[in-house]
Amino acid sequence: MDLFMNEGSHILTINGGYHVWTRKVGDSPIKLLLVHGGPGMTHEYLECFEEQLPPKGIEIYFYDQLGSYFSDQPDDPSLWHIDRFVDELEEVRTKLGLDNFYLLGQSWGGLLAIEYALKYGKALKGLIVSNMIADVQSYVDHVNELREQLPKEIVEKMKAYEANEDFGASEYQEYCMQLYQKCMCRLDPWPDAVNRTFQHLNEQVYLTIQGPNEFIISGNFKDWDRRDDLKKISNPTLLLTATHDSMPPKVIEKMGKEIPNAAVGICENGSHFSMWDDPEPYFKFITNFISQVEANTFNK
Repeated sequence: MDLFMNEGSHILTINGGYHVWTRKVGDSPIKLLLVHGGPGMTHEYLECFEEQLPPKGIEIYFYDQLGSYFSDQPDDPSLWHIDRFVDELEEVRTKLGLDNFYLLGQSWGGLLAIEYALKYGKALKGLIVSNMIADVQSYVDHVNELREQLPKEIVEKMKAYEANEDFGASEYQEYCMQLYQKCMCRLDPWPDAVNRTFQHLNEQVYLTIQGPNEFIISGNFKDWDRRDDLKKISNPTLLLTATHDSMPPKVIEKMGKEIPNAAVGICENGSHFSMWDDPEPYFKFITNFISQVEANTFNK
């Protein structure tokens, strides 16, 4: 664990005696906790937040969820389910001493942020859901529609690999990457921080919760659906998406009308990792949102 202890880092002991890694950057009364995607990925692809937000007076907290590379990685699939991760998030929040704080969850982290707002929303000052919708099936439909835009021969080969459950085949992985470069991160090459996140993926966590890849959702969150509960989120909320997002932008726009006090920010040139491939509007949406909430002018 000492390998990961740089300035501002702190190891928290959570329920079960496990340890999770956190890192604080900045010093401000405005505090933002970042929840990374995956499941089973790391905070590393969010490192660009350090350059963008603390200089603007926003104190940020990174943390690697249990099972992720910088935290403990127990070999226990029974730990990998939504409810435990949401309660873990609340435990981390409490141990960090955060109250009346902002929460930003991206992708899988956005799912956890929605769940957190529904269960522990009283602790929040503002909620930011980045590149995530309120049900898994809408995502599955959209990402498979995007795949159908690849050459027909490639799509047919991918489906043949999937029928044989040969998800690890190098050719299949190459085909997946062709789509990921269109809807996950449109930079070429991908930033080092993004590559490190994927290199450090905990496959057990990913497989248990999601499934073998972005197209085949067979894990234990495959039936997750919170669309009917969005009206219960009372916190000021910012929903972020992008024109080329692997999550359907139109669904996220609809969510903005269903959450009582919400706004939607669309990065016109970005994708799922628009903090990298369309950073200027992405971070402007965040800083404007926080400024408006702080000034009590959001949606007024």
